[in-house]
This record gives sequence, C-alpha cells and structure tokens, in this order.
Amino acid sequence: VQLQASGGGLVQAGDSLTLSCAASGRTLSSYVMGWFRQAPGKERKFVAMINGRGTSTDYDDSVKGRFTISRDNARNMVYLQVNSLKPEDTAVYLCAAGTLYYRVPYKYNYWGQGTQVTVSS
Repeated sequence: VQLQASGGGLVQAGDSLTLSCAASGRTLSSYVMGWFRQAPGKERKFVAMINGRGTSTDYDDSVKGRFTISRDNARNMVYLQVNSLKPEDTAVYLCAAGTLYYRVPYKYNYWGQGTQVTVSS
C-alpha cells in the first residue's frame, strides 16, 4: 500500500484544515487507518484511527471534539478534518495503514510521507 498525505499548511489559531490521505496498491477497506503527528525533536504520537468499514473511530484526548477522521473506501481516501487549531497542533501529520486497531505506531505497516501543519498564535 502506498500512501500520500496532503492538505497541510500554515494557518492561524482557530482555523481549520482538511488533511487527505490517498492510498494506492490495495483496497483500503482491508486496513485500519490512522493519523499520527510528529513535532520536531519529539516522538510520533497517535491522533486518530478508523476501522476498515468506517464504523468505529478513536481519538487522542488532545484532539477529541476538534478533529474528525473519516474514510471513503470507494475512492481509497482517508480524511482528517482538523478544527479549532492550536499552536500545539503544529507537526508533520502522517497517515498509516495497518491490520490491527491499535494506537501505537509500530502496529501500522504502511506510512505516507506526511504533510506539515503549522499553526501560528
């Protein structure tokens, strides 16, 4: 599975973005999809995940109520709607595909290259 994340940018606090993850190579519905983020000098952290059918989602507490993960299996796409952005949301956002519904990065088999989100105060 090849993953390509896009949609990041430089925004102000309170703004919104829609991050997209395009998948190719295999049917996306077979995979749990996750979004992670990594700030400079820090470890990669879980943001959100969604199961293969899109019927179950999970979020880190820091983004709950502000971020929404969704998927369109027919288009092999996964999205992360990010609202009410804060400076502490600044990071590279990466999408990942795995076969297990876990929050930990090492459970994911495939990774995209990431898209930068920078939030100014």
